[in-house]
Amino acid sequence: MKLYNTLTRQKDELVVKDNTVRMYVCGPTVYNYFHIGNARVFVVFDMLRRYLEYRGYKVIFVQNFTDVDDKLIKRAAEENSTVPQIAEKYISEYFKDAQGLGIKPATFHPRATETVGEIIAMVEKLIENGHAYVSGGDVYFDTESYKAYGKLSHRDTEQQEAGARIEVNEDKKNSYDFALWKAQKEDSEIAWESPWGAGRPGWHIECSAMVYKFLGTEIDIHGGGQDLTFPHHENEVAQTECATGKCLAKIWMHNGYINVDNKKMSKSLGNFFTVRDVAEKYDYQVIRYFLLSPHYRSPVNYSAEILEQAKGSLERLQNCEENLNFRLKNALAGALTETETATLAAIDKKTEEMNAAMDDDFNTADAISCVFEVAKIINTALVDTNVSKAFLESAYAKYHSLLVLFGLEVQSKEQGDEAEIEALVGERTAAKKEKNYARADEIRAMLAERGIVIEDTPQGPKWKRT
Repeated sequence: MKLYNTLTRQKDELVVKDNTVRMYVCGPTVYNYFHIGNARVFVVFDMLRRYLEYRGYKVIFVQNFTDVDDKLIKRAAEENSTVPQIAEKYISEYFKDAQGLGIKPATFHPRATETVGEIIAMVEKLIENGHAYVSGGDVYFDTESYKAYGKLSHRDTEQQEAGARIEVNEDKKNSYDFALWKAQKEDSEIAWESPWGAGRPGWHIECSAMVYKFLGTEIDIHGGGQDLTFPHHENEVAQTECATGKCLAKIWMHNGYINVDNKKMSKSLGNFFTVRDVAEKYDYQVIRYFLLSPHYRSPVNYSAEILEQAKGSLERLQNCEENLNFRLKNALAGALTETETATLAAIDKKTEEMNAAMDDDFNTADAISCVFEVAKIINTALVDTNVSKAFLESAYAKYHSLLVLFGLEVQSKEQGDEAEIEALVGERTAAKKEKNYARADEIRAMLAERGIVIEDTPQGPKWKRT
């Protein structure tokens, strides 16, 4: 499998050891529901993970939660709440939307607040190695000390755009220096003790510490949105290599932007949509299909018309599965005919073409086209009213496995019910943590009416049907 590597600006072969892919993808800052741009990152790399597992690899997948940040502090003040309460609320909401989108839970979902010890140790190492300095209780990375700074984003050709995002600060030696540790500004602000006084981690350092803690050095794939290339990922490269002396990641992958009605999505333009907003009108699987149908590196245009097209396309794929399932339930026993054997071989050939598309820089656009071709082959075969049960069983197994791979399989009513139950259980857990016991009791009662009993265990809440 070859993947386009932002670092080398070419397609590089994915070479792994012990058949295990170690992959890290930047997760959300949990101060709000995640938006459609975030969703593209989460869905794209969930799909990459699914495909790698489908091809027989073991995948150790890490996606973090940034649960302490200026945005969380601001939201907590606005809602007369605390940073931990805001984080718990929106982590719970993340899992509701992620489950709806068919995103599998990561192997590890570390939080910044749970990695402070490792972050402090890495900052100490950077100071010791001469790559960081203390300034008034803050600690900054010295970009001039790392001569390769800019190698990921190829900053020489993008400096003007990137420079506009650099914070001006007289406490820094160089304009591109960035905070590793931020001193506490006021007594009420969330903080931890450190060798430089009370404070909290900078944004960039948390990912480096989490990668090192859960995956070690020289991981196989590091992913995220194109907007993270500079400064976030550039800074990750610099601080990790200066702290460990080793490469952070072999392959860096970045998905393209989402535009709304051909304009860049932004709150100031009023064209900013959360996944929760979109899911009120369209099924989550429609959103997933929309996000997977183009090549991951291409920009995507979001509009109501395109969502409607995605809805129609998904229905065509799922109708084929439903037709197969219906015919199978009513089929009589029978052996494969020569024509049916040839049809199954044609399905296998298209599946091989799909694999080839995915192996060539993870081309989901061409791969989904192959799935449509498989559906066409099956629909043509189903014109024969005497098609054998053996054919139907084999065709269904092959086609269903493809839809499962993409997370686009037909969901039964029970599957939908379970997703809703899990979401309600998660909401109840969040309500209890926020000490909103009235809402927690209300949810328990709602579930009880549906025959669902919740049991609180040391490992978390469990539910069962009575």
